[in-house]
Amino acid sequence: MKTASMIFRQLFEPVSSTYTYLLGCEESGEAVLVDPVMPAWQRDLEAVSALGLKLVMTIDTHIHADHITSASMLRREAGSRIATPALDGLPCTDVAMHDAVPLQVGGLRIDPMHTPGHTDNHFALLAGDRVFTGDALLIDGCGRTDFQSGDSRALYHSVRGRLFGLPDDTLVYPAHDYNGRRVSSIAQERARNPRLGGERSIEEFVDLMANLDLPYPKFIDYAVPGNRACGECPQDLPPSLREYCPEMAESPQG
Repeated sequence: MKTASMIFRQLFEPVSSTYTYLLGCEESGEAVLVDPVMPAWQRDLEAVSALGLKLVMTIDTHIHADHITSASMLRREAGSRIATPALDGLPCTDVAMHDAVPLQVGGLRIDPMHTPGHTDNHFALLAGDRVFTGDALLIDGCGRTDFQSGDSRALYHSVRGRLFGLPDDTLVYPAHDYNGRRVSSIAQERARNPRLGGERSIEEFVDLMANLDLPYPKFIDYAVPGNRACGECPQDLPPSLREYCPEMAESPQG
C-alpha cells in the first residue's frame, strides 16, 4: 500500500484524561480520529475542518471503560466510518480491524496490532514512526488487567513481545496520561517503564498487577454497554456522571 505525508494533532479530553489523535493525509485531504470521546466531538470536527480535512474514519483501540466513544455521533454528523476490532463483533462497526491487515486513509497506512491484556481484544495502531498504544502501554505504566477479560500474562507478552519489538525511536502515544505527559518512545519505555521495562519478569509483573488495589472504575457500568453500541449515551446516567456523556444535541437537517 502507498504511504503519504501525515498531518498530526494530539487532542486532550480532561474529564477522562483521554488523548484523541487526528491523522490526516496531505494529498487526499482525508482524516481519521483515534479514540474520539463523546464530550469533545464538536471540538474534534472543528479541528478536522480547520486543517481543511474531511473525516472519513474513526478508530477505537478497544471497548473503553472510562469514557464513551463519539464514533456514532461523528458518523452521523460527518459520515465517517467506524473501525473497531473484528474480535469484538460489534454490529455497529463499518470496518472490522484484523491483526496485521492495514487500514488505508487516503495515502496513510495504519497497521493494527492485536495487543491483548488490558482487554482481550485490544489493538495498538502503528502509523509511520509512531504507535498509538491505547491502554496497553502508557508512559511509565500500563492499563489495568482486573476487568473486561483483562489478563496480566497476555499484556506482558503484548508489550514486551510486540510493542517493545518496534524500533527504538518509534514514538509512543498512549490513550491516557494523568500527569501531563504527551509522548514517549519505545526505547524509553523498554528501558525504564516501572511496570514492564528493564528486566521485569512475567511473574513479577503478574504479582504487581494483582496487588495494585485500584478502585472500581466509576463509569464502567455505563461506558462498556455504551461503547458496545459504538457510542450510545445511557438514559439513566446519574447527575454525578453526566459530564462524561452530555445529552446528544438535536441536529436539524433542514
